[in-house]
Amino acid sequence: MSTARLRLQYRRYRLPFRAPVRTAHGVWTHREGLLVRIEDPAGRAGWGECAPLPGWTAETVDAAEGALRELGDGVEETTLDRLPLSLACLRGALAAAREAFVVPPEPAALGVAALLPAGGEAPARLAVQAEAGFRVFKWKVGVGDPADELGLLDELCGRLPAGGRLRLDANGAWERRIAERWLERCAERPIEFVEQPVVAPPGASERDRRRAEDLLQGLAASYPTPLALDESLAGDGDVERWLAAGWPGFFVLKLSLHGAPESTLAALARAGARVVFSSALETRVGAAHALRRAWAWPGERHALGFGVWPLFAARALDGPAAAPFLRREDVLALDLEEAWNALA
Repeated sequence: MSTARLRLQYRRYRLPFRAPVRTAHGVWTHREGLLVRIEDPAGRAGWGECAPLPGWTAETVDAAEGALRELGDGVEETTLDRLPLSLACLRGALAAAREAFVVPPEPAALGVAALLPAGGEAPARLAVQAEAGFRVFKWKVGVGDPADELGLLDELCGRLPAGGRLRLDANGAWERRIAERWLERCAERPIEFVEQPVVAPPGASERDRRRAEDLLQGLAASYPTPLALDESLAGDGDVERWLAAGWPGFFVLKLSLHGAPESTLAALARAGARVVFSSALETRVGAAHALRRAWAWPGERHALGFGVWPLFAARALDGPAAAPFLRREDVLALDLEEAWNALA
């Protein structure tokens, strides 16, 4: 876009989910965030999304809205680049709104991981999704009693289709002994990876953060099942820090939470890292930009963590319905202006 003065607009949302989402962080009934719209002097418009995730970073929707209010409705492009680094989601949203939305032509489609509900509903849901053609499944654990969840693990593995794999996402809920117990059980089962078994919460002391990270590295070195980072990648510098530490597992990227996703992806590509592109339970606006980058990823492909739709009660804010494969044309068909207008 031009470096001339830009028109900046935003709309705040609080959208109910079609069904509550249960994780180790609690039960979520809705999602809050902001859509931004930038228009250049030639009338070309672009959209981005700022939707911080509670429990991941210290950034809040209120802080982002306050910054947008101060900027006003007419801004210089260079002004947007000077926002505080602490407002990573907002910086990423404004950068996305200024980018041309282009999806690379290859591949024609990418595989998608189906999201299973927490608890005892998971086996029946897996059977339905396997019948629909899914082969990778993500199960939220760390929600109920560990003994009950461990009891369900073999039932889930037994219902996997031929060649199927299971991802376990603990959202940092476990302590060392529980994590070790799970990893011992996973060792000879078709588990693709265990996502974020432990984590230091936002605002933790430097000592507690290092202790949690040392534990993650120790677990990754001691068990054959790969681990994946998610909550540990809350800021733009976190990926580089884990790369420097020689992290051997997966990097689960919620790109709508990053202020500089292009440089983050470039660092991961140089390192030959294993990357999984994942939903942050955002609207189609943030998801579309994340998926565009997933299509451009030059490394090994892993099933997308975008098997979440339909997610919102308002259909105009959703992405395409969850299916075993997401096609390029599905991403191109995401109408970002329709999502913007739905909040009018």
